[in-house]
Amino acid sequence: MTVQVSRRIPAGGVLLDADVALPDDAHGIVIFAHGSGSSRHSPRNRYVAEELRRAGLGTVLADLLTPDEERADTLTGEHRFDIAMLADRLGELTDRIATEESTRGLSVGLFGASTGAAAALIAAARRPERVRAVVSRGGRPDLAGEELRAVHQPTLFIVGERDPIVIELNQEAMERMGGETRLEIIPTATHLFEERGTLEQVAHLAEIWFLRHLAPRQAR
Repeated sequence: MTVQVSRRIPAGGVLLDADVALPDDAHGIVIFAHGSGSSRHSPRNRYVAEELRRAGLGTVLADLLTPDEERADTLTGEHRFDIAMLADRLGELTDRIATEESTRGLSVGLFGASTGAAAALIAAARRPERVRAVVSRGGRPDLAGEELRAVHQPTLFIVGERDPIVIELNQEAMERMGGETRLEIIPTATHLFEERGTLEQVAHLAEIWFLRHLAPRQAR
């Protein structure tokens, strides 16, 4: 059985809308950071989250912008590309989830998509004891800048074969990181993994990575 609740979680001086789902006897919990222009309603991230829950992992799908900020960004894009602000909010959200009664003691992983991957990597760099693993889907790790060098958590980069610029950016980021890294290139996939069967591969790879690094040994 999985308990799912929609709530508002304080972070960065604002309240963030979030969908929190926790299976019985969860092996860990994964917090999602969406790409620019996306939200917790992203069908791609919701699909991945559902597959993670089937594997016994809790999930947090949160909007890192408030509804007012989202509306303002329709014209300016001011907030959705403010990686530092998004990373700060994601970090505070991670602290909150890691210390709440229902989720305390669960190992935390971060799943970042597109620009959200940069926010996830920065949050991981700043919380080496709290974040245990990171997965990036079609990510822009280059936007994390020099903070990449402080990321030592195991990090999986998943990129589409037909997304050559992002493949190159991911390879360059891996060279700057000190921890375990791995690059998985999904055949035929473009940036959004809209091709048949490609998103299923993303979910499968993320599931394996998070179970390996978050779940207690006896649960793997």
